[in-house]
Amino acid sequence: MPLNGLPDWLPAWCVDQLGDEPVSVLFKVRRMSAVFGLRLAGGCDVVVKAREDGGRVASCVTAQARLAERGCPCARPLTPAVGVGALAVHAEEYWPGGELLPGDSPDVAVRYAAVFARLMAELAVVTVAPPLPNPRWVRWDHTDSGVWPRIKELDDRGQGAVPAHVIDTADRVRKRLLAADLPCVLGHADFEAQNLRWRDGDVWVVHDWDSLAWQPEAALVGAACGAFASASPPNLAPIESSAAFLVAYQDLRGCRFTAEEQEIAWAASLWPAAHNARWEAVHGDTPVCCDAVRAQAAERLQRANA
Repeated sequence: MPLNGLPDWLPAWCVDQLGDEPVSVLFKVRRMSAVFGLRLAGGCDVVVKAREDGGRVASCVTAQARLAERGCPCARPLTPAVGVGALAVHAEEYWPGGELLPGDSPDVAVRYAAVFARLMAELAVVTVAPPLPNPRWVRWDHTDSGVWPRIKELDDRGQGAVPAHVIDTADRVRKRLLAADLPCVLGHADFEAQNLRWRDGDVWVVHDWDSLAWQPEAALVGAACGAFASASPPNLAPIESSAAFLVAYQDLRGCRFTAEEQEIAWAASLWPAAHNARWEAVHGDTPVCCDAVRAQAAERLQRANA
């Protein structure tokens, strides 16, 4: 693709930070971040990511760099996070290829749990400033008024569309999570199928390291066990698959969650789904997570003692 549509600052940024200018665009993605796949004049392909800097980006990029040095399946950052106005920008290796691993069965859950256990073990030896505030879909620890963290693009829409069962679920989950007194650790908080690629049966690359969080281990594992199968649109995995994920994770890490940690994991498994259900409702989208929360909340809340 031609260079049309790139931000005005980006070509000069590439020259300054990478020593070369872009000559073509491999891809452009705009979600919470703007992501540009670029071919530089010297023939190197890179990915440049730009997003609003809430104070957490530098830690995420540093952690990603240290994981890449340790041989984890993630793209190696080529620059630190650099301020461009209100944005934090960094470049990383372009790591194409691989396939999605579809499905939400217990067998598939175990394969995802093995990857998550590996990532958590690697992150346990990485020391960075906590990447706070946490991503909004795991930000039950916010200090804003009400159940939800303040998110302007959602708050400005009609909240009357959000089903009462979603609000009640989120409220009960948040109270249970905040009642816990567990140490926080670093973990990948957007562990969804869409952010992983596989090759020949093994994980090839894990993307979206912008979404590191600082939460209790059990909560991070719980969020992952509910979200691992999500592609587009996101969904909530079946209860038996979340249970298989939790068991496999503990087996692979050589640990056993306490009764409280088990409850926290099940509580956290519902928060991203409730967040996504709210998003669906205020945007008028198909109620995928809304329906999943309605169907599964009672059982998950019981397991969470919430």
